[in-house]
Amino acid sequence: MTTIRLRNSKSRKVEEFHPIDPENVRMYVCGPTVYDRAHLGNARPVLVFDVLYRLLRHVYGEGHVTYVRNFTDVDDKINAEAQRRKGLGDSRSLEALIAERTEETISWYHADMDALGALRPDQEPRATAFIGQMIAMIGDLIAKGHAYEKEGHVLFRVRSYQNYGVLSGRSVDDMIAGARVEVAPFKEDPMDFVLWKPSDEDLPGWDSPWGRGRPGWHIECSAMSYELLGASFDIHGGGIDLQFPHHENEIAQSACAHPEAGFANYWVHNEMLQVEGKKMSKSLGNFFTVRDLLDQGVPGEVIRFVMLGTHYGKPMDWTERKREEANNTLRYWMDLTWELEPTNLGSFQPEQKLLDALGDDMNTHLALTYLRALHHQPQKLLDNARFLGFLSDRAREAERDFRNTFRGGFGSGPSVDLSALALKLDELRNVAKESKNFSAVDALKSSLIDAGVEVQMTKTGVELRPTPNFDPSKLEALK
Repeated sequence: MTTIRLRNSKSRKVEEFHPIDPENVRMYVCGPTVYDRAHLGNARPVLVFDVLYRLLRHVYGEGHVTYVRNFTDVDDKINAEAQRRKGLGDSRSLEALIAERTEETISWYHADMDALGALRPDQEPRATAFIGQMIAMIGDLIAKGHAYEKEGHVLFRVRSYQNYGVLSGRSVDDMIAGARVEVAPFKEDPMDFVLWKPSDEDLPGWDSPWGRGRPGWHIECSAMSYELLGASFDIHGGGIDLQFPHHENEIAQSACAHPEAGFANYWVHNEMLQVEGKKMSKSLGNFFTVRDLLDQGVPGEVIRFVMLGTHYGKPMDWTERKREEANNTLRYWMDLTWELEPTNLGSFQPEQKLLDALGDDMNTHLALTYLRALHHQPQKLLDNARFLGFLSDRAREAERDFRNTFRGGFGSGPSVDLSALALKLDELRNVAKESKNFSAVDALKSSLIDAGVEVQMTKTGVELRPTPNFDPSKLEALK
């Protein structure tokens, strides 16, 4: 059996993974708040834990792993969007507008993550389906002296849990000194956090012993993980930005509600994403969603390749160069394997070197390096790449449709001459280098990408290549 080692954020050490029950390996990962499209940074934990899920299913058996990732559908941002729509004249109830927005956003999320080759979790609970369980857990915490009600709010009494800060490695007093905490007259202590808050008539709410209201964010995951995985389970994951306060608060709530249990044994956090060496933000103009990239013609497997090229425990830098390199590699792999039939995953045994790389704290960079070395063994390349989420049925079907439509070889593309447009783009680029105005270059490049043409601009020239999304009718206006 392949040994799996993971860096446990709680111990700050790489530890050998031993599940509580090898017949029932359980993993919980914090999912999205469904108020808008998933941005590129949101995709990183999806792909990180997709790899871990695939590995766990291989080692322990597909039917012996339960992966839960939630949807947070109770949130002030969702409420604000519903209220905005109502303010624009929509006569439907706030509840109906919220339901519409969450359904819409969840469908977007599924479509985008499916395009990246991510397997869907075994269960995807929505917070609104577990309000009763949250109320019960809050009531239990009050009864045990770990929470208190005041002015329609219920708050967790942080200093009642002696191990608070064990995950982030900070004391409560240090946190107060170094963090911005919400000061409110109903708090006994500045660090106490909300478990339940009141709702007025303009906000969604549920009846509770403390009045009509809605849950705080942190209690949602504690209640859902308990109901679906039990008081103790194996792995809890998410982005490093959730370590404090969200995961710290989850531990406190769950440990106090179920002191006899261990909650999560292994805490796994992925680092953040950057774009061209800078933090992704709207103010810097480098913020984009997964759908933005997909609509620009960047294949989902290319996004996946770039993401997995960096170890999950290090910041991941999305660059145009990495995108181009990933695209070229995957095109080469497809060219080698598109006519082969993949081995059924149920009977397929991945190469041990690949499994060893993944077992070594999910060293996906090493795993991709090993896949590249299989180029002289196309069948092994196909099967092992598919195990890691590449060369999927979706990608292979698109490739076959593309070849059948245009009857062109992969290296040369379909029988369409793009040389004039390549020359035009290169000439515009040369002029732009002198004028320092690249608007015409960017406009033509965007139009080509929109037509399903891959654009590669190097020091020696411009190369244009049709992709499976190629639409020749969109080129007429560019000539």
